[in-house]
Amino acid sequence: MVFAHDTEVALAAAAALVNTAPGRTDPEELRTVKDLDAFVAEWGWTGRHTRGEDELVAVRALRPRLRRIWEVDEDEVVDIVNGLLREFHALPQLLKHDQWDYHLHATDQDAPLPARMAVEAAMAMVDVVRGGELERLRICQAPDCRDVVVDLSKNRSKRFCDSGCGNRMAAAAYRSRRSEPGRRSEPGRRSEPVRRPTAGPGGA
Repeated sequence: MVFAHDTEVALAAAAALVNTAPGRTDPEELRTVKDLDAFVAEWGWTGRHTRGEDELVAVRALRPRLRRIWEVDEDEVVDIVNGLLREFHALPQLLKHDQWDYHLHATDQDAPLPARMAVEAAMAMVDVVRGGELERLRICQAPDCRDVVVDLSKNRSKRFCDSGCGNRMAAAAYRSRRSEPGRRSEPGRRSEPVRRPTAGPGGA
């Protein structure tokens, strides 16, 4: 584990929220209040959730602010994080609820959902900056994708987002290799050399 469990969950949730925004080829994933309900349920958000249009608009507005964290240098990341913590009056404290053991909260459970999303993401980024691990925040390397990536692998090897880009790029690379001159078999000929059968029991 690279970070504390709650930090890793918060980082993944922040990336997932950013990636709900429409992109060059991706549609808006938070079109309706029901879409936001599903996102909240998927990521286990607890506390106040009004299920109103104003809440949906505020969550959408948070996404570009968080996305900037993946696009700027360390000093600007710190400015963004500190700004979010100040704006939403973060007050770190240890809490235990539901299936979670003690972990860090920095807003009251009655705070608006967008505020809690912002502060949880900001607190997770505090650990990233303090640990000198900003290089783990990346943009998907698929040429037609701009989703953000949190690389929590031990060897820092994750290059693609969680939307299937890795599989798409591997398939494209395979097709490209297959189409290279000299790689296709001539019609009517075997694609692999004929191998002599191995000797059976008692054979030479």
